Amino acid sequence: MNAPAPVILLVSADEIATLTDQFRRYEHDYDVRTATSAAAATAILKQARTVGQPVAMIVTDSQLPDENVLLAMHDWRTLVPTARRIVAIPISRFAEETAALRPYLAKGKFDTYLVLPQGRRDEEFHYAVVELLSDWGATVAASVIDTVRIITPGATPLSLAVRDFLDRIGFPHRTYAPDSPQGEEALALHAERVGGAASYPLVHLTSKPFADRPIIAPTSVRELSALMYGRPSDVDVDTVVDLAVVGAGPAGLAAAVYGASEGLSTVVLESEVIGGQAGTSSMIRNYLGFPRGISGMRLGQRARTQAIRFGARFFTGWPVVELRPGTGGAPHVLVTDGGEVHARSVLVASGVAYRRLGVQALEDLVGAGVNYGAAMTAAREMEDRDVYVVGGGNSAGQAAVHLARFARSVTILIRREDLAATMSTYLIDEISWNPRITVRPCTEIVDGGADEGGQLGWLQLCDVRTREEERVLAGGLFLLIGAAPHCDWLGEDVLRDEHGFVLTGRDVPTECWIDGLPPENLATCVPGIFAAGDIRSGSMKRVAAASGEGASAVSLVHGYLEGLRVPAAT
Repeated sequence: MNAPAPVILLVSADEIATLTDQFRRYEHDYDVRTATSAAAATAILKQARTVGQPVAMIVTDSQLPDENVLLAMHDWRTLVPTARRIVAIPISRFAEETAALRPYLAKGKFDTYLVLPQGRRDEEFHYAVVELLSDWGATVAASVIDTVRIITPGATPLSLAVRDFLDRIGFPHRTYAPDSPQGEEALALHAERVGGAASYPLVHLTSKPFADRPIIAPTSVRELSALMYGRPSDVDVDTVVDLAVVGAGPAGLAAAVYGASEGLSTVVLESEVIGGQAGTSSMIRNYLGFPRGISGMRLGQRARTQAIRFGARFFTGWPVVELRPGTGGAPHVLVTDGGEVHARSVLVASGVAYRRLGVQALEDLVGAGVNYGAAMTAAREMEDRDVYVVGGGNSAGQAAVHLARFARSVTILIRREDLAATMSTYLIDEISWNPRITVRPCTEIVDGGADEGGQLGWLQLCDVRTREEERVLAGGLFLLIGAAPHCDWLGEDVLRDEHGFVLTGRDVPTECWIDGLPPENLATCVPGIFAAGDIRSGSMKRVAAASGEGASAVSLVHGYLEGLRVPAAT
Protein backbone atom coordinates (compact mmCIF):
# COMPACT_ATOMS: atom_id res chain seq x y z
CA MET A 1 0.00 0.00 0.00
CA ASN A 2 1.32 3.42 -0.93
CA ALA A 3 1.96 5.87 1.88
CA PRO A 4 -0.67 8.63 2.20
CA ALA A 5 0.14 11.91 0.52
CA PRO A 6 1.39 14.64 2.87
CA VAL A 7 -1.20 17.17 3.99
CA ILE A 8 -1.20 20.85 3.07
CA LEU A 9 -3.76 22.50 5.35
CA LEU A 10 -5.36 25.82 4.34
CA VAL A 11 -7.09 27.76 7.12
CA SER A 12 -9.27 30.85 6.62
CA ALA A 13 -12.84 31.99 7.10
CA ASP A 14 -12.95 34.80 4.56
CA GLU A 15 -10.21 33.84 2.07
CA ILE A 16 -10.57 30.08 1.84
CA ALA A 17 -11.80 30.25 -1.78
CA THR A 18 -8.68 32.20 -2.81
CA LEU A 19 -6.35 29.83 -1.00
CA THR A 20 -8.11 26.76 -2.41
CA ASP A 21 -7.81 28.10 -5.94
CA GLN A 22 -4.11 28.94 -5.48
CA PHE A 23 -3.23 25.49 -4.14
CA ARG A 24 -4.88 23.46 -6.88
CA ARG A 25 -1.47 23.12 -8.53
CA TYR A 26 -0.29 21.03 -5.53
CA GLU A 27 -3.15 18.52 -5.50
CA HIS A 28 -1.30 15.96 -7.62
CA ASP A 29 1.39 15.42 -4.95
CA TYR A 30 -0.29 16.58 -1.73
CA ASP A 31 -3.55 16.05 0.12
CA VAL A 32 -4.79 19.66 0.18
CA ARG A 33 -7.32 20.13 3.02
CA THR A 34 -9.31 23.20 4.06
CA ALA A 35 -10.66 24.53 7.33
CA THR A 36 -12.60 27.70 8.08
CA SER A 37 -11.67 27.96 11.78
CA ALA A 38 -8.80 27.18 14.13
CA ALA A 39 -10.88 24.47 15.82
CA ALA A 40 -11.61 22.73 12.52
CA ALA A 41 -7.92 22.92 11.58
CA THR A 42 -6.91 21.39 14.91
CA ALA A 43 -9.35 18.51 14.35
CA ILE A 44 -7.84 17.81 10.92
CA LEU A 45 -4.31 17.82 12.34
CA LYS A 46 -5.27 15.48 15.19
CA GLN A 47 -6.86 13.08 12.73
CA ALA A 48 -3.78 13.15 10.46
CA ARG A 49 -1.49 12.44 13.41
CA THR A 50 -3.73 9.57 14.57
CA VAL A 51 -3.56 7.78 11.22
CA GLY A 52 0.14 8.58 10.67
CA GLN A 53 -0.37 10.93 7.73
CA PRO A 54 2.46 13.49 7.51
CA VAL A 55 1.63 17.19 7.48
CA ALA A 56 3.95 19.19 5.24
CA MET A 57 2.54 22.70 5.55
CA ILE A 58 -0.08 24.86 7.25
CA VAL A 59 -1.11 28.07 5.45
CA THR A 60 -3.36 30.25 7.56
CA ASP A 61 -5.09 33.59 7.26
CA SER A 62 -3.69 36.17 9.67
CA GLN A 63 -7.13 36.56 11.22
CA LEU A 64 -9.19 33.58 12.35
CA PRO A 65 -12.78 33.70 13.61
CA ASP A 66 -12.29 31.71 16.83
CA GLU A 67 -8.68 32.14 17.97
CA ASN A 68 -5.67 34.43 17.73
CA VAL A 69 -3.47 33.17 14.90
CA LEU A 70 -0.35 33.05 17.13
CA LEU A 71 -2.10 30.93 19.75
CA ALA A 72 -3.39 28.67 17.01
CA MET A 73 0.10 28.34 15.56
CA HIS A 74 1.40 27.35 19.00
CA ASP A 75 -1.20 24.60 19.29
CA TRP A 76 -0.56 23.37 15.76
CA ARG A 77 3.20 23.25 16.28
CA THR A 78 2.61 21.07 19.33
CA LEU A 79 0.56 18.66 17.21
CA VAL A 80 2.79 18.63 14.09
CA PRO A 81 6.16 20.20 14.95
CA THR A 82 7.75 19.34 11.60
CA ALA A 83 5.14 21.11 9.43
CA ARG A 84 6.16 24.37 7.77
CA ARG A 85 3.93 27.30 8.76
CA ILE A 86 2.92 30.29 6.59
CA VAL A 87 0.74 33.28 7.50
CA ALA A 88 -1.05 34.67 4.43
CA ILE A 89 -2.14 38.29 4.83
CA PRO A 90 -4.57 40.15 2.52
CA ILE A 91 -2.85 43.13 0.96
CA SER A 92 -5.27 45.56 2.62
CA ARG A 93 -3.95 44.52 6.06
CA PHE A 94 -0.37 43.68 5.10
CA ALA A 95 1.43 46.84 6.29
CA GLU A 96 -0.37 46.90 9.62
CA GLU A 97 -0.19 43.21 10.45
CA THR A 98 3.40 42.56 9.38
CA ALA A 99 4.57 45.11 11.94
CA ALA A 100 2.72 43.23 14.66
CA LEU A 101 3.79 39.77 13.47
CA ARG A 102 7.45 40.51 12.77
CA PRO A 103 8.72 39.94 16.36
CA TYR A 104 7.06 36.52 16.42
CA LEU A 105 8.53 35.61 13.05
CA ALA A 106 11.98 36.40 14.45
CA LYS A 107 11.30 34.08 17.38
CA GLY A 108 10.33 31.18 15.14
CA LYS A 109 6.58 31.07 15.82
CA PHE A 110 6.08 30.54 12.09
CA ASP A 111 8.31 30.29 9.02
CA THR A 112 7.23 33.28 6.97
CA TYR A 113 4.38 35.64 6.15
CA LEU A 114 3.28 36.35 2.58
CA VAL A 115 0.84 38.60 0.77
CA LEU A 116 -2.28 36.65 -0.10
CA PRO A 117 -2.25 36.27 -3.91
CA GLN A 118 -4.36 38.84 -5.78
CA GLY A 119 -4.77 36.81 -8.94
CA ARG A 120 -3.51 33.85 -10.92
CA ARG A 121 0.15 32.91 -11.33
CA ASP A 122 1.49 34.77 -8.32
CA GLU A 123 4.86 33.09 -8.69
CA GLU A 124 6.53 35.05 -5.90
CA PHE A 125 4.00 33.54 -3.49
CA HIS A 126 4.49 30.05 -4.89
CA TYR A 127 8.28 30.40 -4.95
CA ALA A 128 8.15 30.76 -1.17
CA VAL A 129 5.71 27.86 -0.83
CA VAL A 130 7.85 25.54 -2.96
CA GLU A 131 11.00 26.59 -1.13
CA LEU A 132 9.49 25.61 2.21
CA LEU A 133 8.03 22.38 0.86
CA SER A 134 11.43 21.51 -0.57
CA ASP A 135 13.05 22.14 2.79
CA TRP A 136 10.42 19.95 4.48
CA GLY A 137 11.00 17.19 1.95
CA ALA A 138 14.76 17.28 2.42
CA THR A 139 14.83 17.33 6.22
CA VAL A 140 11.67 15.55 7.35
CA ALA A 141 9.92 13.42 4.75
CA ALA A 142 11.01 9.95 3.71
CA SER A 143 12.22 10.10 0.13
CA VAL A 144 9.77 8.76 -2.46
CA ILE A 145 12.69 8.25 -4.86
CA ASP A 146 15.33 5.64 -4.19
CA THR A 147 18.19 6.48 -6.52
CA VAL A 148 20.28 4.91 -3.78
CA ARG A 149 19.01 1.96 -1.75
CA ILE A 150 20.66 1.16 1.56
CA ILE A 151 20.19 -2.46 2.60
CA THR A 152 20.75 -3.13 6.29
CA PRO A 153 19.10 -5.30 8.94
CA GLY A 154 19.18 -2.45 11.44
CA ALA A 155 20.69 0.91 12.33
CA THR A 156 24.46 0.71 12.58
CA PRO A 157 27.04 3.50 12.86
CA LEU A 158 28.14 2.95 9.24
CA SER A 159 24.60 2.80 7.82
CA LEU A 160 23.72 6.04 9.64
CA ALA A 161 26.95 7.64 8.36
CA VAL A 162 26.07 6.59 4.79
CA ARG A 163 22.57 8.04 5.15
CA ASP A 164 23.96 11.28 6.57
CA PHE A 165 26.43 11.54 3.68
CA LEU A 166 23.66 11.07 1.12
CA ASP A 167 21.47 13.63 2.91
CA ARG A 168 24.28 16.17 2.86
CA ILE A 169 24.89 15.77 -0.88
CA GLY A 170 21.15 15.84 -1.64
CA PHE A 171 20.97 12.30 -3.07
CA PRO A 172 17.51 10.66 -2.79
CA HIS A 173 17.74 7.40 -0.86
CA ARG A 174 15.73 4.92 1.15
CA THR A 175 16.62 2.17 3.60
CA TYR A 176 15.34 -1.39 3.24
CA ALA A 177 15.63 -4.61 5.21
CA PRO A 178 17.44 -7.56 3.56
CA ASP A 179 14.20 -9.58 3.38
CA SER A 180 12.27 -6.82 1.57
CA PRO A 181 11.78 -7.07 -2.22
CA GLN A 182 14.35 -4.30 -2.70
CA GLY A 183 16.73 -6.05 -0.31
CA GLU A 184 16.37 -9.38 -2.09
CA GLU A 185 17.01 -7.67 -5.44
CA ALA A 186 20.18 -6.09 -4.09
CA LEU A 187 21.40 -9.36 -2.57
CA ALA A 188 20.85 -11.16 -5.87
CA LEU A 189 22.79 -8.45 -7.71
CA HIS A 190 25.60 -8.69 -5.16
CA ALA A 191 25.77 -12.47 -5.64
CA GLU A 192 25.91 -12.00 -9.43
CA ARG A 193 28.41 -9.11 -9.56
CA VAL A 194 30.56 -9.65 -6.47
CA GLY A 195 29.92 -13.13 -5.10
CA GLY A 196 30.40 -14.39 -1.58
CA ALA A 197 28.47 -13.46 1.52
CA ALA A 198 27.20 -9.90 1.63
CA SER A 199 28.23 -7.56 4.43
CA TYR A 200 26.01 -4.71 5.57
CA PRO A 201 25.20 -2.07 4.75
CA LEU A 202 24.89 -2.81 1.06
CA VAL A 203 24.51 0.25 -1.16
CA HIS A 204 22.55 -0.31 -4.38
CA LEU A 205 23.03 2.53 -6.88
CA THR A 206 20.04 2.28 -9.21
CA SER A 207 20.74 5.13 -11.64
CA LYS A 208 22.50 4.69 -15.00
CA PRO A 209 25.74 6.61 -14.22
CA PHE A 210 26.68 3.80 -11.82
CA ALA A 211 25.74 0.89 -14.11
CA ASP A 212 29.34 -0.39 -14.13
CA ARG A 213 29.35 -0.79 -10.34
CA PRO A 214 25.77 -0.73 -9.11
CA ILE A 215 26.25 -2.59 -5.83
CA ILE A 216 28.93 -2.13 -3.17
CA ALA A 217 29.43 -2.94 0.48
CA PRO A 218 31.37 0.15 1.58
CA THR A 219 33.63 -0.02 4.59
CA SER A 220 33.56 3.77 4.95
CA VAL A 221 31.74 6.83 3.67
CA ARG A 222 34.95 7.85 1.94
CA GLU A 223 34.80 4.73 -0.25
CA LEU A 224 31.26 5.56 -1.37
CA SER A 225 32.18 9.21 -1.94
CA ALA A 226 35.15 8.31 -4.13
CA LEU A 227 32.95 6.03 -6.23
CA MET A 228 30.39 8.77 -6.82
CA TYR A 229 32.72 11.72 -7.37
CA GLY A 230 35.94 10.24 -8.74
CA ARG A 231 39.57 10.20 -7.63
CA PRO A 232 42.17 12.99 -7.81
CA SER A 233 44.19 10.75 -10.10
CA ASP A 234 41.54 11.54 -12.72
CA VAL A 235 43.37 14.87 -13.09
CA ASP A 236 45.86 14.53 -15.92
CA VAL A 237 49.34 13.96 -14.45
CA ASP A 238 50.88 16.40 -16.93
CA THR A 239 48.34 19.12 -16.16
CA VAL A 240 49.28 21.84 -13.70
CA VAL A 241 46.16 23.68 -12.55
CA ASP A 242 46.14 27.36 -11.70
CA LEU A 243 44.36 26.94 -8.37
CA ALA A 244 43.88 23.94 -6.10
CA VAL A 245 41.41 24.49 -3.28
CA VAL A 246 41.62 22.19 -0.27
CA GLY A 247 38.21 22.04 1.40
CA ALA A 248 34.72 22.60 0.01
CA GLY A 249 33.16 24.58 2.82
CA PRO A 250 31.93 28.15 2.28
CA ALA A 251 35.44 29.57 1.78
CA GLY A 252 36.54 26.88 -0.66
CA LEU A 253 33.29 26.99 -2.61
CA ALA A 254 33.44 30.77 -2.97
CA ALA A 255 37.02 30.51 -4.22
CA ALA A 256 35.97 27.81 -6.70
CA VAL A 257 33.15 29.94 -8.09
CA TYR A 258 35.20 33.12 -8.43
CA GLY A 259 38.38 31.38 -9.56
CA ALA A 260 36.71 29.31 -12.27
CA SER A 261 34.49 32.19 -13.43
CA GLU A 262 37.59 34.35 -13.89
CA GLY A 263 39.35 31.82 -16.09
CA LEU A 264 41.53 29.97 -13.59
CA SER A 265 41.73 26.19 -14.04
CA THR A 266 40.41 25.17 -10.63
CA VAL A 267 40.34 21.85 -8.77
CA VAL A 268 38.68 21.37 -5.37
CA LEU A 269 39.67 18.53 -3.02
CA GLU A 270 37.24 17.74 -0.20
CA SER A 271 37.92 15.01 2.36
CA GLU A 272 34.30 14.42 3.32
CA VAL A 273 31.20 16.17 1.96
CA ILE A 274 30.60 19.33 -0.07
CA GLY A 275 29.56 22.13 2.29
CA GLY A 276 32.00 21.43 5.08
CA GLN A 277 30.91 21.94 8.66
CA ALA A 278 28.36 24.51 7.51
CA GLY A 279 26.77 21.79 5.38
CA THR A 280 25.46 20.09 8.51
CA SER A 281 23.36 23.12 9.50
CA SER A 282 19.65 22.41 9.14
CA MET A 283 18.82 26.08 8.61
CA ILE A 284 21.00 29.20 8.33
CA ARG A 285 18.71 32.19 8.75
CA ASN A 286 21.17 35.08 8.77
CA TYR A 287 22.94 34.48 5.44
CA LEU A 288 22.56 37.40 3.06
CA GLY A 289 19.91 36.99 0.38
CA PHE A 290 17.86 34.15 1.91
CA PRO A 291 15.05 35.76 3.91
CA ARG A 292 13.46 32.41 4.74
CA GLY A 293 16.83 30.83 5.50
CA ILE A 294 18.70 28.09 3.67
CA SER A 295 20.04 24.75 4.83
CA GLY A 296 23.77 24.22 4.78
CA MET A 297 23.30 21.29 2.40
CA ARG A 298 21.42 23.41 -0.15
CA LEU A 299 23.89 26.28 0.13
CA GLY A 300 26.78 23.90 -0.50
CA GLN A 301 25.16 22.06 -3.39
CA ARG A 302 24.08 25.28 -5.12
CA ALA A 303 27.60 26.68 -4.83
CA ARG A 304 29.07 23.44 -6.19
CA THR A 305 26.70 23.52 -9.17
CA GLN A 306 27.62 27.16 -9.76
CA ALA A 307 31.35 26.40 -9.69
CA ILE A 308 30.99 23.40 -12.01
CA ARG A 309 29.12 25.62 -14.47
CA PHE A 310 32.26 27.75 -14.74
CA GLY A 311 34.54 24.74 -15.14
CA ALA A 312 35.74 23.87 -11.63
CA ARG A 313 36.36 20.18 -10.91
CA PHE A 314 35.54 18.52 -7.58
CA PHE A 315 37.05 15.41 -6.01
CA THR A 316 35.37 14.27 -2.81
CA GLY A 317 36.36 11.61 -0.31
CA TRP A 318 40.13 11.95 -0.66
CA PRO A 319 41.74 13.96 2.14
CA VAL A 320 45.02 15.66 1.39
CA VAL A 321 47.75 13.91 3.38
CA GLU A 322 50.74 16.02 2.37
CA LEU A 323 51.65 19.35 0.79
CA ARG A 324 54.97 19.60 -1.02
CA PRO A 325 55.58 23.30 -1.58
CA GLY A 326 57.16 24.23 -4.87
CA THR A 327 60.26 26.41 -4.95
CA GLY A 328 61.50 28.84 -7.56
CA GLY A 329 58.12 29.00 -9.25
CA ALA A 330 57.72 25.21 -9.45
CA PRO A 331 54.18 23.90 -8.86
CA HIS A 332 53.00 22.90 -5.41
CA VAL A 333 52.03 19.24 -5.05
CA LEU A 334 49.02 18.04 -3.05
CA VAL A 335 49.22 14.35 -2.19
CA THR A 336 46.19 12.15 -1.50
CA ASP A 337 45.84 8.38 -1.24
CA GLY A 338 44.06 8.52 -4.59
CA GLY A 339 46.55 10.59 -6.55
CA GLU A 340 48.42 13.89 -6.74
CA VAL A 341 47.37 17.34 -7.85
CA HIS A 342 49.97 19.83 -9.14
CA ALA A 343 48.99 23.48 -8.80
CA ARG A 344 50.58 26.88 -9.28
CA SER A 345 48.66 28.18 -6.27
CA VAL A 346 46.90 26.54 -3.33
CA LEU A 347 44.11 27.84 -1.12
CA VAL A 348 43.92 26.12 2.26
CA ALA A 349 40.23 26.18 3.20
CA SER A 350 39.99 22.86 5.02
CA GLY A 351 38.06 24.34 7.91
CA VAL A 352 37.75 22.94 11.39
CA ALA A 353 36.30 19.89 13.10
CA TYR A 354 34.40 19.80 16.35
CA ARG A 355 36.61 19.04 19.32
CA ARG A 356 36.24 15.62 20.89
CA LEU A 357 34.45 15.42 24.23
CA GLY A 358 37.16 13.27 25.77
CA VAL A 359 34.84 10.84 27.59
CA GLN A 360 35.83 7.40 26.33
CA ALA A 361 32.56 5.71 27.24
CA LEU A 362 30.74 8.16 24.94
CA GLU A 363 33.37 8.03 22.20
CA ASP A 364 32.61 4.30 22.00
CA LEU A 365 28.95 5.17 21.27
CA VAL A 366 29.58 7.50 18.31
CA GLY A 367 27.04 6.47 15.71
CA ALA A 368 24.93 4.76 18.38
CA GLY A 369 23.15 7.80 19.74
CA VAL A 370 26.25 10.01 20.06
CA ASN A 371 26.94 12.34 17.13
CA TYR A 372 29.55 14.97 16.33
CA GLY A 373 27.85 17.75 14.40
CA ALA A 374 24.19 18.26 13.62
CA ALA A 375 23.73 14.93 11.75
CA MET A 376 20.38 15.64 10.09
CA THR A 377 19.81 11.95 9.45
CA ALA A 378 20.21 11.11 13.12
CA ALA A 379 17.78 13.90 14.00
CA ARG A 380 14.95 11.98 12.36
CA GLU A 381 15.74 9.04 14.63
CA MET A 382 15.18 11.16 17.75
CA GLU A 383 11.37 11.13 17.74
CA ASP A 384 9.96 11.06 21.30
CA ARG A 385 13.44 10.98 22.86
CA ASP A 386 15.14 13.28 25.34
CA VAL A 387 18.09 14.77 23.50
CA TYR A 388 21.11 16.76 24.66
CA VAL A 389 23.15 19.25 22.61
CA VAL A 390 26.59 20.34 23.82
CA GLY A 391 27.78 23.71 22.52
CA GLY A 392 26.94 27.38 22.69
CA GLY A 393 27.59 28.57 19.12
CA ASN A 394 25.22 29.14 16.23
CA SER A 395 25.68 25.59 14.96
CA ALA A 396 24.52 24.21 18.30
CA GLY A 397 21.53 26.55 18.34
CA GLN A 398 20.51 25.62 14.80
CA ALA A 399 20.84 21.93 15.68
CA ALA A 400 18.69 22.34 18.79
CA VAL A 401 15.92 24.09 16.86
CA HIS A 402 15.95 21.37 14.21
CA LEU A 403 16.01 18.54 16.76
CA ALA A 404 13.05 20.08 18.57
CA ARG A 405 10.92 19.22 15.54
CA PHE A 406 11.38 15.54 16.38
CA ALA A 407 12.56 15.02 19.97
CA ARG A 408 10.36 15.11 23.06
CA SER A 409 12.81 17.51 24.69
CA VAL A 410 16.12 19.16 23.79
CA THR A 411 18.54 20.37 26.46
CA ILE A 412 21.47 22.59 25.50
CA LEU A 413 24.45 22.10 27.82
CA ILE A 414 26.98 24.93 28.13
CA ARG A 415 29.80 25.68 30.56
CA ARG A 416 29.08 29.43 30.53
CA GLU A 417 26.37 31.27 32.44
CA ASP A 418 24.37 32.02 29.27
CA LEU A 419 24.45 32.02 25.47
CA ALA A 420 24.79 35.77 24.90
CA ALA A 421 28.54 35.81 24.21
CA THR A 422 28.59 32.96 21.71
CA MET A 423 25.25 32.76 19.86
CA SER A 424 23.36 35.14 17.57
CA THR A 425 20.43 36.93 19.18
CA TYR A 426 17.88 35.61 16.69
CA LEU A 427 18.72 32.05 17.71
CA ILE A 428 18.66 32.84 21.43
CA ASP A 429 15.18 34.33 20.98
CA GLU A 430 13.97 31.35 18.95
CA ILE A 431 15.28 28.94 21.58
CA SER A 432 13.67 30.86 24.43
CA TRP A 433 10.27 30.68 22.71
CA ASN A 434 10.46 26.98 21.90
CA PRO A 435 8.74 24.96 24.66
CA ARG A 436 10.75 21.84 23.82
CA ILE A 437 14.17 23.46 24.32
CA THR A 438 15.83 24.30 27.63
CA VAL A 439 19.31 25.67 28.32
CA ARG A 440 21.29 24.21 31.22
CA PRO A 441 24.23 26.51 32.01
CA CYS A 442 27.44 25.76 33.89
CA THR A 443 27.22 22.07 33.05
CA GLU A 444 29.57 19.51 31.53
CA ILE A 445 29.33 15.80 30.75
CA VAL A 446 31.66 13.57 32.74
CA ASP A 447 30.34 10.10 31.88
CA GLY A 448 27.70 8.19 29.96
CA GLY A 449 26.70 4.74 28.87
CA ALA A 450 24.52 2.53 26.75
CA ASP A 451 21.12 0.99 27.30
CA GLU A 452 20.38 -2.72 26.92
CA GLY A 453 20.22 -2.35 23.15
CA GLY A 454 23.70 -0.87 22.86
CA GLN A 455 22.45 2.66 22.13
CA LEU A 456 23.12 5.73 24.27
CA GLY A 457 20.99 5.45 27.39
CA TRP A 458 22.29 7.87 30.02
CA LEU A 459 24.60 10.78 30.75
CA GLN A 460 26.35 11.88 33.91
CA LEU A 461 26.17 15.70 34.18
CA CYS A 462 28.33 17.82 36.46
CA ASP A 463 27.81 21.40 37.64
CA VAL A 464 31.13 23.15 36.97
CA ARG A 465 30.61 25.46 39.97
CA THR A 466 29.65 23.02 42.71
CA ARG A 467 30.89 19.74 41.13
CA GLU A 468 27.55 18.16 41.99
CA GLU A 469 26.63 15.35 39.62
CA GLU A 470 23.35 14.07 38.23
CA ARG A 471 22.54 11.07 36.06
CA VAL A 472 19.91 11.69 33.36
CA LEU A 473 18.30 9.44 30.76
CA ALA A 474 19.33 10.42 27.22
CA GLY A 475 18.18 9.15 23.84
CA GLY A 476 20.62 11.25 21.82
CA LEU A 477 23.71 13.41 22.22
CA PHE A 478 24.91 15.95 19.66
CA LEU A 479 28.34 17.49 20.21
CA LEU A 480 29.14 20.85 18.62
CA ILE A 481 31.99 22.14 20.75
CA GLY A 482 34.99 24.25 19.91
CA ALA A 483 37.04 24.10 16.77
CA ALA A 484 40.02 21.89 15.95
CA PRO A 485 41.89 22.90 12.76
CA HIS A 486 42.19 20.47 9.83
CA CYS A 487 45.75 21.08 8.65
CA ASP A 488 48.22 18.52 9.99
CA TRP A 489 49.01 17.72 6.35
CA LEU A 490 50.63 21.13 5.84
CA GLY A 491 53.90 20.12 7.47
CA GLU A 492 56.29 22.67 8.93
CA ASP A 493 56.62 24.96 5.92
CA VAL A 494 53.29 26.73 6.48
CA LEU A 495 53.40 28.40 9.89
CA ARG A 496 50.54 28.12 12.37
CA ASP A 497 49.64 29.67 15.71
CA GLU A 498 49.73 27.89 19.07
CA HIS A 499 46.27 26.43 18.42
CA GLY A 500 47.14 25.07 14.99
CA PHE A 501 45.43 27.72 12.83
CA VAL A 502 47.25 29.00 9.74
CA LEU A 503 49.04 32.34 10.05
CA THR A 504 48.50 34.89 7.27
CA GLY A 505 49.33 38.53 6.54
CA ARG A 506 50.78 40.53 9.41
CA ASP A 507 50.37 37.58 11.78
CA VAL A 508 53.23 35.83 9.95
CA PRO A 509 56.49 36.27 11.97
CA THR A 510 58.54 39.24 10.76
CA GLU A 511 61.53 37.02 9.93
CA CYS A 512 59.40 35.56 7.13
CA TRP A 513 58.51 38.94 5.63
CA ILE A 514 60.04 39.75 2.25
CA ASP A 515 61.92 43.04 1.90
CA GLY A 516 60.40 44.14 5.21
CA LEU A 517 56.85 43.72 3.93
CA PRO A 518 54.32 41.23 5.31
CA PRO A 519 52.47 38.81 3.06
CA GLU A 520 49.06 39.83 1.72
CA ASN A 521 46.27 39.51 4.26
CA LEU A 522 45.24 35.99 3.16
CA ALA A 523 48.72 34.83 2.10
CA THR A 524 50.84 32.47 4.20
CA CYS A 525 54.59 32.52 4.67
CA VAL A 526 54.97 30.27 1.58
CA PRO A 527 54.55 32.12 -1.74
CA GLY A 528 51.56 30.84 -3.68
CA ILE A 529 49.84 29.28 -0.68
CA PHE A 530 46.85 31.13 0.75
CA ALA A 531 44.37 30.43 3.56
CA ALA A 532 40.74 31.43 4.05
CA GLY A 533 37.83 30.67 6.32
CA ASP A 534 37.81 28.98 9.72
CA ILE A 535 41.26 27.44 9.24
CA ARG A 536 42.88 30.89 9.18
CA SER A 537 44.14 32.32 12.47
CA GLY A 538 42.05 35.28 13.58
CA SER A 539 39.18 34.68 11.17
CA MET A 540 35.57 35.28 12.11
CA LYS A 541 33.89 31.89 12.42
CA ARG A 542 30.80 32.70 10.35
CA VAL A 543 29.57 31.38 6.99
CA ALA A 544 29.38 34.79 5.33
CA ALA A 545 32.86 35.75 6.54
CA ALA A 546 34.34 32.53 5.18
CA SER A 547 32.63 33.05 1.81
CA GLY A 548 34.02 36.58 1.61
CA GLU A 549 37.55 35.43 2.36
CA GLY A 550 37.36 32.67 -0.24
CA ALA A 551 36.26 35.13 -2.91
CA SER A 552 38.89 37.69 -1.86
CA ALA A 553 41.67 35.12 -2.06
CA VAL A 554 41.12 34.76 -5.80
CA SER A 555 42.30 38.30 -6.47
CA LEU A 556 45.50 37.51 -4.57
CA VAL A 557 45.93 34.36 -6.63
CA HIS A 558 45.69 36.45 -9.82
CA GLY A 559 48.41 38.76 -8.50
CA TYR A 560 50.65 35.84 -7.61
CA LEU A 561 50.22 34.18 -11.02
CA GLU A 562 50.98 37.45 -12.78
CA GLY A 563 54.17 37.65 -10.75
CA LEU A 564 55.14 34.23 -12.05
CA ARG A 565 54.59 35.55 -15.58
CA VAL A 566 52.37 32.54 -16.23
CA PRO A 567 49.11 33.38 -18.01
CA ALA A 568 45.99 31.95 -16.44
CA ALA A 569 44.37 29.08 -18.33
CA THR A 570 41.50 30.05 -20.60
